[in-house]
Amino acid sequence: MNVSLKAKGITLTDAIRATIEKRLAALEKKVAKFGTSVNGEVEVGKTSKHHKKGELFRAEVHVRLPGKLVYAEALNQDLYAAIGAAVREASGQIASYKGLRKEDRRTAKKTKGGRERA
Repeated sequence: MNVSLKAKGITLTDAIRATIEKRLAALEKKVAKFGTSVNGEVEVGKTSKHHKKGELFRAEVHVRLPGKLVYAEALNQDLYAAIGAAVREASGQIASYKGLRKEDRRTAKKTKGGRERA
C-alpha cells in the first residue's frame, strides 16, 4: 500500500510518523488481497485555534480500494488516540467491504448475464 502523510497545524515528528506506520501495518494486511493499486492517505493535525479548553486533534484516514473509497475521521484530545480510532474505523469499513464483495460473487454465480437462472 502506498501511503502519504500530511500534517496541518502541527509538526510531523518521527514519533508521530512511527505511530502512524505501526497502526497502518494492520491495515496493510487487510488490503493486501486487493493488490498494489491501493493508496492510503493519513492527515493529522489540530482542528482549529478557537477551542477554549485544551487542544483537539484530528486524524483522517483515506484508503482507495478498487471500487471503493474508505474514509475515517476521529477527534480526540490525544493525537495518538485519534490516530488509533481513525485506523480502527477504517479497518472496520474495509472488513465490511470485503464481506460485500464475497456476497456479490455469490449472487453473480446465481445469475447469468444479469438474469436469474430458472
